[in-house]
Amino acid sequence: MDGGIITKAGWQFWIDRGGTFTDVVGRAPDGSLHTHKLLSENPEAYEDAALQGIRDLLQLDDGQPVPEDSIDAVKMGTTVATNALLERKGDRTLLIVTKGFRDQLRIAYQARPRLFDRQIILPEMLYERVEEVAERVDAQDVVLEALDLEGLRPRLQAAFDDGVRSVAIVLMHGYRVPDHELRVAALARDIGFTQVSTSHETSPMIKFVGRGETTVADAYLSPILRRYIDRIAGALGNVNLQFMQSNGGLKGASLFQGKDAILSGPAGGIVGAVRTAEQAGFNKVITFDMGGTSTDVAHYENHYERVFETIVAGVRMQAPMLLIHTVAAGGGSLCYFDGARFRVGPESAGANPGPACYRRGGPLAVTDCNVMLGKLQPDFFPSVFGPDQNEPLDGDAVRTRFAAMAAEVEQATGMSRSPEELADGFLRIAVENMANAIKKISVQRGYDVTDYALQCFGGAGGQHACLIADVLGMNTVLVHPFAGVLSAYGMGLADVRALRERTIEADLQLSLVPRLERELDALAKVSSDEVRAQGIDEDSMETHRFVHLRYDGSDTALQVPYGPVADMVTAYEASYRSRFGFVMPGKGVIAATISVETIGRTFDVEAMPQAVSDGDVTPRAAVDAFMGGEPVTAPVFDRETIPTGGRIDGPALIIEATATTIVEPGWQAEMTHIGDLVLRRVVARPERVAIGTNCDPVMLEVFNNLFMSIAEQMGYTLQNTALSVNVKERLDFSCAIFDAGGSLIANAPHMPVHLGSMGESVRAVLRDNEGKIGPGDSYVLNNPYNGGTHLPDITVVTPVFEADEILFFVACRGHHPDVGGKTPGSAPPDSAHIEEEGVLIDNFKLVDAGIYREAEMVEVLQDALYPARNAEQNIADLRAQLAANEKGVQELQKMIRQFGLDTVLAYMGHVQDNAEESVRRVIDVLKDGTFTYAMDNGQQVKVTISIDSDARSATVDFTGTSPQGPNNFNAPAAVCRAAVLYVFRTLVDDDIPMNEGCLKPITIILPDDCMLQAQYPAAVIAGNVETSQIVTDTLYGALGVMAAAQGTMNNFIYGNDTYQYYETLCGGSGAGPGFDGCDAVHTHMTNSRLTDPEVLEWRYPVLLESFEIRDGSGGVGKYRGGHGIRRRTRFLESMEAVILANHRIVAPYGMDGGGPGAVGRNWVERADGSREELTATDLRQMEPGDVFVIETPGGGAFGANKG
Repeated sequence: MDGGIITKAGWQFWIDRGGTFTDVVGRAPDGSLHTHKLLSENPEAYEDAALQGIRDLLQLDDGQPVPEDSIDAVKMGTTVATNALLERKGDRTLLIVTKGFRDQLRIAYQARPRLFDRQIILPEMLYERVEEVAERVDAQDVVLEALDLEGLRPRLQAAFDDGVRSVAIVLMHGYRVPDHELRVAALARDIGFTQVSTSHETSPMIKFVGRGETTVADAYLSPILRRYIDRIAGALGNVNLQFMQSNGGLKGASLFQGKDAILSGPAGGIVGAVRTAEQAGFNKVITFDMGGTSTDVAHYENHYERVFETIVAGVRMQAPMLLIHTVAAGGGSLCYFDGARFRVGPESAGANPGPACYRRGGPLAVTDCNVMLGKLQPDFFPSVFGPDQNEPLDGDAVRTRFAAMAAEVEQATGMSRSPEELADGFLRIAVENMANAIKKISVQRGYDVTDYALQCFGGAGGQHACLIADVLGMNTVLVHPFAGVLSAYGMGLADVRALRERTIEADLQLSLVPRLERELDALAKVSSDEVRAQGIDEDSMETHRFVHLRYDGSDTALQVPYGPVADMVTAYEASYRSRFGFVMPGKGVIAATISVETIGRTFDVEAMPQAVSDGDVTPRAAVDAFMGGEPVTAPVFDRETIPTGGRIDGPALIIEATATTIVEPGWQAEMTHIGDLVLRRVVARPERVAIGTNCDPVMLEVFNNLFMSIAEQMGYTLQNTALSVNVKERLDFSCAIFDAGGSLIANAPHMPVHLGSMGESVRAVLRDNEGKIGPGDSYVLNNPYNGGTHLPDITVVTPVFEADEILFFVACRGHHPDVGGKTPGSAPPDSAHIEEEGVLIDNFKLVDAGIYREAEMVEVLQDALYPARNAEQNIADLRAQLAANEKGVQELQKMIRQFGLDTVLAYMGHVQDNAEESVRRVIDVLKDGTFTYAMDNGQQVKVTISIDSDARSATVDFTGTSPQGPNNFNAPAAVCRAAVLYVFRTLVDDDIPMNEGCLKPITIILPDDCMLQAQYPAAVIAGNVETSQIVTDTLYGALGVMAAAQGTMNNFIYGNDTYQYYETLCGGSGAGPGFDGCDAVHTHMTNSRLTDPEVLEWRYPVLLESFEIRDGSGGVGKYRGGHGIRRRTRFLESMEAVILANHRIVAPYGMDGGGPGAVGRNWVERADGSREELTATDLRQMEPGDVFVIETPGGGAFGANKG
């Protein structure tokens, strides 16, 4: 073939090999297009679906070779790598890391994936063994320890002799100084390893964990991919074979790697959707690809949106990928009634048994809802079901199942619903779930989707497109003639692309320009050489250069085209304002990363007339259906008979070989001259949805998800606009919505210790400002005796008004790195009076009727016995908290406009009632219990839990707990309340919203003089972080549910006048009946992330010597406790370091005969070789060369070992 635009001499095959089906689009030499769909796995019939598809379209006989000279190109997207990742079926892989970091990828950032699960399950690691190599480079590129290759050689050889052939090499700061990685790689190849992935080549970006996991995934997946590619290439001979990368560009088969393949299939869909939408005249598109088990959505406005770090199947991938959001809602998503709410997904019926209508006895699923509603007609659907694969969809089975469910719903709720109404309700929930996914990639990121087109494809997309557009306020839906195979079609329209990126992390100044130009030129040479090597000529190539900018101290880098410094800053500010609603003038701008993209144009799709030119719009039939909430008679049209310009008013069904499109009432479909169906809203949708105020099981689920979505959008805004590492990276914040009385309605699942206690802050604002709160006001507080927890946790509360009435409050709480106090980080280990812990803010009006009172706020922060050390940082985080609240206010007002005030207020009550009932059901099976848990400082927490079975309620009585003490382990009542709420929420094994209703069945009794009800001027810093963990484990002890977790947050705070840093450290979780504890993970009242080790060393004058799992520290028993960790931090500057912890004397208890976890320890190793043992709460002045060592406790075991 010639370079550049491919000639039309031979066939081209564009293939999407999916999990269930493989789609093939063949372009014949005469330019005509042919589609073919076949099962991806059908071993009785053929070896490989992609090859079989080519053979079928070429009409080859069995055994006849593929004539390679008649094929111009084969372009493929494949899920081979994705499936191997999901099923953990990659190649055996050895990981080589810097000494001291063998467990860093396993611990990652220490957070647990699901907040309320008692049994913590972490993603399985991809590597099967790990070897450490002696070597160390610091963040300033200085080699601190030379590479010891000879010490590594025998261990590499042993792994090779054991049959391992893939190796991933990840060394600290290897992206900056690759020499050690290169030498280890040379040794590995010398020994005979066939797949060697180095981190600096795989992902040359800062962040050890992200780069490391990407490198491991590359080593794990590349061999499988290579075998698949070789099989295809072997059968095709010397054909130009290209594969789709996750970034939306094609790559020659010989260059295709595991790390590029994760989103190979979905990326083809995005490219196909975008190119065909542009052809139809739309350049602002939401792509909507709905399949059997999941739905992929993406946003496009004139350019592809990419992310450089994302999590796929539990693995952090740090490589450029299209920004695609996947939601577990597809045609096979299960539909069920849980006694109160209708639920859809995330479980799927799969291909086997499939939905109930598939004639395999499967459960009710979304597809069945469409059959029930007449939107899928068995008479017009392929008859491929039953034992001989020749029977139609089974409508009778669907009707029988829905009728049975209608009886069940009536018995549980007293509501009489027809089977059609049930099916319509389930569809509504599925549609809302998918619409919420679209909001995540559009509305949440500052885009207004109302003037976008919804480009709809995938097998199930057309059945739901109008409904989703209505929820989002969109007025246009596009259905391409190849919508059923658009991912395959996209492979043909894609360009060859090569992307390269590199970390810079330097101030954007004129003096940086020469370096930027030098490094961009170097990357551009590499990327353009790669594209040129794939047969693309210069005329068809273009290279784009980008710089990813962020504010100094912020973590959100936004991509701008490279150009003059002033132009780049202007572009960045415009992009930042559209995303977050404000900019920070005067703040320094950092060039975080550079990237280069070279594009090689390979194929221009011409707009071919697809529709018949004239004729009548005549329906094939009319069917009974249920649309718009009522029975209708809907005509059925064959798509291929609709002429150009033909219009069809809803309700109607448009059927074709691979899909059914539903034209809902109020919509009209028009056939364009190139064969696109464009659906437009022609009847204005009602301003308000009338659904009443009674509790409807469908709307209960919809409102649950909507309230949660608003809290999550607030969290997204806060995380991306905050300045401090605490909020941005450690995610030590929470956002929530409250009713007018301060009761929690919904929260995004962030920090459990915040969740149950923020309502106290809202009620404090209400109490202290009765009759004075007005629209545009916002209040700030951290007063632990009046709704706060401890001083660093600052809460911003904003009312939501309608006319003169408060309807809601939105609030968010963030852990500020410093609010003054005796020590940096505001956590003195020996504080005895609240003044020693920092600035106390009580009910301060930060915004007065829309006027931001920044100067007065700074005054508050600086007017204290121990003022805030970095008020500017506090102000920046407070501004981000206000932005998050503003997002919440906007979304709530939107909800009121959509549903009406009465309905929204009614459902605020209904979601709380639902949570209350879920907790009462759990209380039904609990037994009375009492437990006393001692603390290292001699205090104790005692609880007695009494269950009243008749009332289905519980009393939690803390009588017997130690009185308020002269230390800082005193906890405000709000913290105790949060712990009780958390524990009872974890007993509910279901996804219920965490709100005030969870506490309604529970009465909490706190004695007057009690360390759990702190009174002024008690010190409280450890009450929030440490005592909350003790209370949680005491409650589990009384309930007999599980053994103790590590029971501490191991707060480690260090700093001086220039730097302040705070981290909490994970440990072992407790075992329970039927499960082991989990190693090295955050438990119970915290889930904050750790800063990546490379970022930590880049920003702070410390060296992390090691971070590893402390083997043997978990309790011994039938089910063992989780192990703690050991962390060694070497200081490079004089700093004050504080440890604030517990369980250094009292061991975390085992249960039911299981052994206790090991206690934690901490000590300092001085540069002169001396060693100082420390207590649980201690402080030391650290000098350069000193090392602070922390060992965290293990969790308790459950059950005695059979001996």
